[in-house]
Amino acid sequence: QVQLVESGGGLVQAGGSLRLSCAASGRTFNTMGWFRQAPGKERESVAAISYSGANTYYADSVKGRFTISRDNAKNTVYLQMNSLKPEDTAVYYCAPTTGLVRGTIPTSLYDYWGQGTQVTVSS
Repeated sequence: QVQLVESGGGLVQAGGSLRLSCAASGRTFNTMGWFRQAPGKERESVAAISYSGANTYYADSVKGRFTISRDNAKNTVYLQMNSLKPEDTAVYYCAPTTGLVRGTIPTSLYDYWGQGTQVTVSS
């Protein structure tokens, strides 16, 4: 049974940092990603990383501020978020994604989702 457990969210002031973690169990996935959903908005892809870590994807809105990484030995994916903005406020989820193809946005695969972790950035 696949389980995804996100953690590390919280309340932070604008300009601050948070590090999210996503522990996966049940199987290992090739490409993993982070998604977020703000109130009243659709879930959007934020970042993704290939199994080796050599290939990554970032949404334009987070480029230069967020860094995705993974530890395959721990089956865990991380999202380091720096220079946070109020518009980053959302519930953040991790999920396996489609492969990383230049010019395309990775989407979720298999419809596996965790409970999410709330990130709130105050102005």
